[in-house]
Amino acid sequence: MNSVQVPNEEKIREAYRQGEAAVISLFQTTFLVLAERIQKLEDQLAKNSRNSGKPPSSDGYDQPVQRTKSLRKRSKRKSGGQLGHRGETLKAVEKPDYVKVHRVEQCEHCGQSLKRRKAIGHEKRQVFDLPKVEMQVTEHRAEIKTCSCCGKETRAAFPKEVNKAVQYGTEIKAQMVYLNTEQHTPLERTCDLLEEFYNHRPSEGTVVAACAEAAQKVEKPNEAIKEHLVEHEKVGHFDETGMMVNGVLNWLHTTSTPLLTYYAMHAKPGSIAMNEINILPRFKGRAVHDDLAAYFLYQMEHALCNAHHLRTLLFLLERYPQKWVKELSDLLTLHI
Repeated sequence: MNSVQVPNEEKIREAYRQGEAAVISLFQTTFLVLAERIQKLEDQLAKNSRNSGKPPSSDGYDQPVQRTKSLRKRSKRKSGGQLGHRGETLKAVEKPDYVKVHRVEQCEHCGQSLKRRKAIGHEKRQVFDLPKVEMQVTEHRAEIKTCSCCGKETRAAFPKEVNKAVQYGTEIKAQMVYLNTEQHTPLERTCDLLEEFYNHRPSEGTVVAACAEAAQKVEKPNEAIKEHLVEHEKVGHFDETGMMVNGVLNWLHTTSTPLLTYYAMHAKPGSIAMNEINILPRFKGRAVHDDLAAYFLYQMEHALCNAHHLRTLLFLLERYPQKWVKELSDLLTLHI
């Protein structure tokens, strides 16, 4: 957009001397353009993660907290369990793991001792809980035998995963990886949790090493997922979101179906990354995504994400309320 300067007094007087048409022209080329710019800036400031494609991290700490507005329509049903709904409450089991008997010592009415009286029945209550979990240490001993024929020693082989004199096992390392990567628990807090659970604290470096080991083990499955998405899926959902890596903004690119998801981290958000990841250039199905221009560089069937449509409509409803905006939003959420 070209720069527009507010006219000085000389230009205003010149337009006045030229007549009404000149004054109108001067007004249109300055104040109306400036008003349009102000409106665009206000619209930009009004956009957030609720009503646009901006990520929540861009809302900023100086912005007022926005309550999330659900896109679901209000149901006419009452809150709570519905008639005929199958409940998910605890149910007593026929064979409990343990039975703890609470004995009657004396009569609560007259105080007579009942220690030797046989019980005529029991009232039962069951408590579901976790057993106390403690770290267990398994010592592996590989036999060494001497051959009676040649006199040489033969040693038994340790399991493949037992490759150090002292180490953590697969179960505890799996929990380290789960907490740190799946639940996004920071390293220090992961160590805190494991110490609270098992009274044994691993180092942060051990957690990092466990994650690296897990990453190596899933390389082949990840590659198989990638090729399956390319070759066999008829519909794929694509997205990209900013994520900090060692203090630098990177982009997490995802390709997903109801059953499979492929993640790829890249320094770029657009086609350079998409080409290097090499799913979109070979994808044979319909791609569902937001309206990022880079997606339309690929020759395939495209479908725009309704969630992004609804955010845009929410922005229009908040800034420029019109009847058709509400009607279109209701139509898109008809079956949500």
